[in-house]
Amino acid sequence: MNTRPLRHIEQQLHGRATSDGAGVSLTRYLYGLPLQQRLDPFLMLDAFGSDIPDQYIAGFPDHPHRGFETITYMLEGRMLHRDSAGNEGLLESGDLQWMCAGSGVIHSEMPQQVAGRMEGFQLWLNLPAQDKLCQPWYQDIRGDSVPVAQTASGSRIRVVAGHSHGVSGSVQRPVTEPLYLDVQQPAAGTERHEIPAGHNAFIQLYRGQIEIDDQTVTAPCMLILDNPDNSTGVQIRALHDSRYLVVAGKPLREPIEQHGPFVMNSKEQIYQAIQDYRNGLLG
Repeated sequence: MNTRPLRHIEQQLHGRATSDGAGVSLTRYLYGLPLQQRLDPFLMLDAFGSDIPDQYIAGFPDHPHRGFETITYMLEGRMLHRDSAGNEGLLESGDLQWMCAGSGVIHSEMPQQVAGRMEGFQLWLNLPAQDKLCQPWYQDIRGDSVPVAQTASGSRIRVVAGHSHGVSGSVQRPVTEPLYLDVQQPAAGTERHEIPAGHNAFIQLYRGQIEIDDQTVTAPCMLILDNPDNSTGVQIRALHDSRYLVVAGKPLREPIEQHGPFVMNSKEQIYQAIQDYRNGLLG
């Protein structure tokens, strides 16, 4: 019998409406140093979702990154990725892309549709200081290749990263050891998700209504979970058919210095990143 404490909701966030790229409308839930330190090693989470083409069609033209990883998850729609190394990939509904920017890439993410719904998430995962200038790489993950755990209570869990219910995810990363789950949970079902002790964690509820420790929460919102010593996981009851992400990672506890698309450990490293970009040395 597991006697370690379950996690509870520490804070509920509803994000702020903003735009990025060439005017893509989105809601930014994770941003700014206080939240980055609290949810270390995660740096940013954007949710985009619209069936109005003018709110997404201009996409994200060429832009640089250095010092972290991006995980792009397409719930609906089609997005074409191109980068400065000549790589290209088309993400469709249910697909993901895991990109390690490392020492630097310049890339674009452009919608490949003129009508219909475009919806998904982009999560930024920090790199440890020792890896911030590593060789960039990326991996496209087709939706039908993501391992799935089916539970006794009727939940369907896509295991993108880490491990859940005896299933290993598509991606395993050292140092930060991220957990990334997309959970479809039926009404009245109760699910327990194991989260490694010491990992910072949050729930991104994007469909339905759930209950954690007698606290009712309605989508859309982010739920930051507490991190008690020797904690084990979180128990979630669905009040309606619900869908949510479970995200957790091992904190790096290193300095965070961000300037737009560059995330390093010091101002000097940021100045160098900007200089490298201006001199055409990035990617």
